Order: sequence, then C-alpha cells, then structure tokens
Amino acid sequence: MTTAPIRILVADDQRDIRIGFRMILDAQPDMRTVGEAADGADAIDCARRLRPDVVLADIRMPGPDGLEVTRVLAGPDAAHPIKVIVVTTFDLDEYVYTALANGACGFLLKRSGPALLTEAVRAAMAGDVLISPSVTVRLLRHLAPRSSDHHLSPTEPLTEPLTDREAEVARLVAQGRTNAEIGTALFITAGTAKTHVANIQRKLDVRNRVGIAAWTWRNSQTGRTGPDRPRHSG
Repeated sequence: MTTAPIRILVADDQRDIRIGFRMILDAQPDMRTVGEAADGADAIDCARRLRPDVVLADIRMPGPDGLEVTRVLAGPDAAHPIKVIVVTTFDLDEYVYTALANGACGFLLKRSGPALLTEAVRAAMAGDVLISPSVTVRLLRHLAPRSSDHHLSPTEPLTEPLTDREAEVARLVAQGRTNAEIGTALFITAGTAKTHVANIQRKLDVRNRVGIAAWTWRNSQTGRTGPDRPRHSG
C-alpha cells in the first residue's frame, strides 16, 4: 500500500526562497508542494482552500506576517488546525516564543539546510516539534520556566526512571539534535533514536521534543537528568 505524499504549502515573499524550498521538498519521495503564497493573506486563503498537511510560513511577509498566519491556521481558535512550520532569517527570542505559543510545529532558520527542513516536515506530521539547533539552547534558558510541562519540577521523582541511554538521548534532544544526528552520536539507527525519544516523552509525560528539552534543561540546573544521576556506559 502506497502512502500519499505529505502535501505542503510554501509561503514566503521571496520568489527565490519559494523556488528553493519547492526543489528541496519535491525531491523527497514522500513530499509534494501543492501551492505557493507570496503574502500572509494569500497564505491563509491558499491554506484554507488547498488544505495542505503542512504550511511553511516565513515570518516577515506583507499583510499578516508569519506569526499571525500561524495563529490563524494553527492556533487554539482555529476551527480546522493545519500544521505550520515557521521559517525565518531572524532567530529573535520573541519570534520563537510567539511562534510556539501560536501553535507552530517547528521553528527553522532559513540557513538550516535541506536535511533539517525535510526532517521538520516529517516531525510535524508525527506530532513533534523541531527547532533549529542554533536557537535551542538559548531558547530553553527562558522557555523552561514557561513550559506547559512545568508540573515536572527538577526534584520530582519519575514514576519510571530514564535509562542511561534515554538520559543521553534527552541531553542530545536538548542540544537540538535531530534523530539522525542522535543516531550518529550514539552509534544507533535514526529509527532507534526515534523510539528512545518516544519512550522519553511517555516517561516524562511531555508532548514533544520541546518538552523533553525543557525538562532536561531544568534538571541540568541541579545536576540531575532523572531520579538519579545517570551512569555513563561504555
């Protein structure tokens, strides 16, 4: 049985960026660009008309900007939410906070490269959130106390502790590593890394990688990554 490709709408006021994104996405066997928009109003209209699986929305567009497009299409008041990944040249903290608060499924810098772009799309479809690694650590310094998963305090024991390997994976997630990068660092497959991430989410009772990273950051302040300090295995 053949799985239908992920349908993507690209919204950016720069034609060259739209063309570049389309070339990257359409080269993937599981992705297809179904539309383009050059401003915020057109992005909202196209998204409602075409019902793509994922929208890539630039922050700085004429009319409603990418943050407002995200709120309209993916926010809590959206009648039929669509997954939105915000892409931008600017990694300002307020952009990241607002994008995530408005329902974004990812936050990417345009210089992130093709591999991270396609992984962000796949992560969004899997219900995950991917943030460009270069902004993750700085973001978490401020995001941790704001996290929707703040009920897990740094000293609260977990019902089911993380294994040593899961603690290693959690730390790499907090560094903004992708599943492929985690696999390379730990000499495991990307699929195995993905399984570890899913198990960590379940144990921490968080919804996505942002929750894992925020929990890891909070616990790193007290030298903990779980009920006990992890032992490093060879």
